[in-house]
Amino acid sequence: MAVTTRVSERGRVDERDVRTPPPPPATAQDTSIGDLISDISADLSQLVRDEIELAKAEIKEESTKAGKAMGMLGGAGYAGHLVLLLGSFTVIFALANVMDIAWAALIVTAVWAVVGAVLYSTGRKRLRTVNLKPEQTMETLKEDARWARHPRS
Repeated sequence: MAVTTRVSERGRVDERDVRTPPPPPATAQDTSIGDLISDISADLSQLVRDEIELAKAEIKEESTKAGKAMGMLGGAGYAGHLVLLLGSFTVIFALANVMDIAWAALIVTAVWAVVGAVLYSTGRKRLRTVNLKPEQTMETLKEDARWARHPRS
């Protein structure tokens, strides 16, 4: 790129970029098949790199949003815990008007123990039904292996 200097009508120095024209496009006779394949390969490589960069950017953006959402859910869980704790204290103090405070606390604790036991039992039963082995994927891989050994069948 060349830079030319000229003096404007007001006497100031004016610098402008003078770009050299691009070389004329190669004709079909000048381009070999190897050059074409090389160009295609380079373009394809650049396309793949660009797509990977785009995927990384999208994943980063979505991960950031998911992280913020998980933080909010964690805060909501903590607030829910406090609601249960303070609500339990409220029930204890309300029952303390009718009976001794120790008995009221024991009753509320027993209720929470029953709720915890039911949740534990239900969760354990559901967890036993979970199968972490990807059955469909394993079957597909077995079919692919059979096909690779006997591609005509």
